[in-house]
Amino acid sequence: MTRLPINLIVNADDYGYYSCVSRGILQAVTNGRVTATGILANAPGLEEQVSRLISHERLDLGIHLNLTSRHPLNAKMAERLGKWNGQFPSAYGMAREIVSRRIGLDTVFMEWSAQVETLLGLGLKLRFINSHEHIHMLPQLFKLTMELAEEYQIPHIRLTRAEWMMPISLASLLRNAPLQMLEWINARHQSAHTPLFIGLNRSGKLDLRYLKQRFSTLKPVLTYELMCHPGQFNPAEITDPKLLAYHAWESELAMLNSNEFMILLNEYNIRLVNYRDLT
Repeated sequence: MTRLPINLIVNADDYGYYSCVSRGILQAVTNGRVTATGILANAPGLEEQVSRLISHERLDLGIHLNLTSRHPLNAKMAERLGKWNGQFPSAYGMAREIVSRRIGLDTVFMEWSAQVETLLGLGLKLRFINSHEHIHMLPQLFKLTMELAEEYQIPHIRLTRAEWMMPISLASLLRNAPLQMLEWINARHQSAHTPLFIGLNRSGKLDLRYLKQRFSTLKPVLTYELMCHPGQFNPAEITDPKLLAYHAWESELAMLNSNEFMILLNEYNIRLVNYRDLT
């Protein structure tokens, strides 16, 4: 009896974050291992980094909405960030500002609109929306993301899902508990075509052991989105100790480019697809 395939979008976050990260993502794209990537519109040297995408016609592009890294694109948002010298604070800091209404949703919408329009202005077709550090999962921001998707006709929004896998560490508990609540609140808005999200449990340090465990639970015919963070590492570009502790860019890149990764896909009858393939 023929087994029905499992569909998998391999989506690399953080294109544009650093030039070396973008180069690593494109290496995985060239090798046919990454099928989508989310772009940070406030990235330094954005035009040059986007120009590298032109030859990859089968790569799905999306916007990686940002409220937690570097400078905003909108002047009104920059004014609201005076105590951080006009730069975005941490995800927790930004969430506090939004929940307390010290930063209004109208300001966020203007900033995110500027980010979308920056990418559209470079001639890109955007097929999905997600966000840096999943901040769009705040319910008021998820609703805003839906409005943004409708206005700019972007068909897919990531619904980040908590991922409970044994053993459960304190760190995973602290991450999963609030995300589980946000998932329950936002799930009623999801489309029937929203891919099921995986990859959170080993975010930043994806490995074959995790994938084997996770792939064994996937169901035929359904479509999943695997979040990943491949990249090359250049110590002259990336010096932030928090990022260095969280990410293993080159290890993820090597894993995705490995024969073992392809063997794993074949073992579980998983085929790599794009957002554009979804009906």
